[in-house]
Amino acid sequence: MMYFLLILFFGSLLGIAFMVGRKWAILQNGEFLPLKDNVFYKAEHLEEWKNTAVKSLKNYGYKGLVGTIRFYFRSTNFLKRKYQEIKTEMEERRERKLSENGIKKVEANKFLKMISEYKHKIRKIKHQIKEEEENL
Repeated sequence: MMYFLLILFFGSLLGIAFMVGRKWAILQNGEFLPLKDNVFYKAEHLEEWKNTAVKSLKNYGYKGLVGTIRFYFRSTNFLKRKYQEIKTEMEERRERKLSENGIKKVEANKFLKMISEYKHKIRKIKHQIKEEEENL
């Protein structure tokens, strides 16, 4: 493993030395040209590969995002359903337990019931006003 890493290191070192040496030779000859004219080889197929890779990465990124959002909504809906099922089951058990012990369910105070209905009506009116303001 150590030999493999040494070979990679010296190979990359030789590659860097080659690139720097080539640029040094160009600068000493006084042939400093813009980068596009200074290219010794054409790599058009590499540009096509790059464009294809970018397109496919964008496509996979979009699909991944959509999949993540779908998973999020499905899992939250699943959890909400399970929560409601457990909640109703617990309420039913509590009511059965109370009825077995002979305890009757006590209704809320009429005044408090009236106040809570009033609060709900006000909340509904506020929500309607907010929707009307957003639609303008």
